[in-house]
Amino acid sequence: MNQVSVDVLVWLLLFVSLLLGVPIFVALGMATFAVLVLTDIPLSIIPLDLYKVSEMFPLIAVPAFIMAGALMERSGMSRQIVEVASVLVGRMRGGLGLVTILGCVFFAAMIGSGPGTVAAMGSLMIPSMISKGYSKDYASGVVATGGTLGILIPPSNPMIVYGVVGNVSIATLFMAGFVPGALVGTTLFLTAYLIARKQGFKGSDERYTVGQFFRIMFKNIWALMAPVVILGGIYAGIFTPVEASVVAIAYALFVGAVINRKLTIAGLWDSFKLTNATTATVLIVVGVSMLFGRFITMYQVPQRLAEAVLAISSDPFVVLLLIAVFLFFLGMFMETLATIVIITPVVLPLITQLGIDPVHFGILLVMTNEVALLSPPLGVNLFVAMGLSGLSLERMAKAAIPYVAALIICILLVMRFEEIALWLPKLVGMYN
Repeated sequence: MNQVSVDVLVWLLLFVSLLLGVPIFVALGMATFAVLVLTDIPLSIIPLDLYKVSEMFPLIAVPAFIMAGALMERSGMSRQIVEVASVLVGRMRGGLGLVTILGCVFFAAMIGSGPGTVAAMGSLMIPSMISKGYSKDYASGVVATGGTLGILIPPSNPMIVYGVVGNVSIATLFMAGFVPGALVGTTLFLTAYLIARKQGFKGSDERYTVGQFFRIMFKNIWALMAPVVILGGIYAGIFTPVEASVVAIAYALFVGAVINRKLTIAGLWDSFKLTNATTATVLIVVGVSMLFGRFITMYQVPQRLAEAVLAISSDPFVVLLLIAVFLFFLGMFMETLATIVIITPVVLPLITQLGIDPVHFGILLVMTNEVALLSPPLGVNLFVAMGLSGLSLERMAKAAIPYVAALIICILLVMRFEEIALWLPKLVGMYN
């Protein structure tokens, strides 16, 4: 078959499979297998490319951070973070909603997962907000959108995967995520406050003396120090991001078993099961996507994409805008890590050709996937929050709309002003 026929068949097969709800790794595998059968490419590349995944050393950090997050949740650290956040912002209008956003910021800085952040914060805050008179829609919307910070604020599993696939420094990506993460966190905080004010939700009446404030901070110091230990160790040069993920596990085990004494054998076993299931999903998606990437490279898809896009505009902002719109659509049907693995080898050559910094693009890629976490029909964060609140998908999606608008504004700002992402890495000397 000629190149055009193969192209049409592969993309049609992939698109139809996704529409039918076929798992992404199966859809990618079917499309790639069709290419191999219809061309002269030897089938022997299948085991070879799949084996390459096991050689990607930085990917070890993904299951390790997943394990650390599961242990932290079962060690009572998420509850400690909520207690500290309540002292800081609980008295403001919509106090529990603001506590949720702030709690998501802290917890995101420990585990690197969006759905994991929703599960950790939502299991505590949704019942609490409902019992205090907040609507289910508000409670679920705040939790689902606050959870998106889990993939933007370092450490971030999607950043690790992007760094591996795109050969971009993971430490630099982590550093670049801080300011955009603060921007998004502040914007979501203000959005939650304005909605709470409009709907008449009040804050807590509880007052704290200075002494009580410091006692609560000291009591929960181990939970608060987790991001400092994990990220501080990376940037102080004590350990690499991969080593930091293992340190995070050791820290969670120590705090859970020795300090808080809440980590049980059952909790440890549950953490192992969750890590195994999640890691298997990640690795099989990455492995099959590597095969699909081989097809993309051999058939010069990036080059042809570059020609098509440059025929529309060569302005970097316009090109980034076009890519963002495409990613918003793709995110409705595709899981975050799969999107990153597929899109990176296709788009990165075009990005570098236009002089756009790969780190800047990586942050934008992660931020567009924050919107994907809230976009039905897939919208993983929506489904996690639905399971915790009992709301329908329609009501969940409607509750998330104001926050999605806020996220899009943040994306446009970072897209237009690359220094929002690159200022901090440049300041600390990660750029020459």
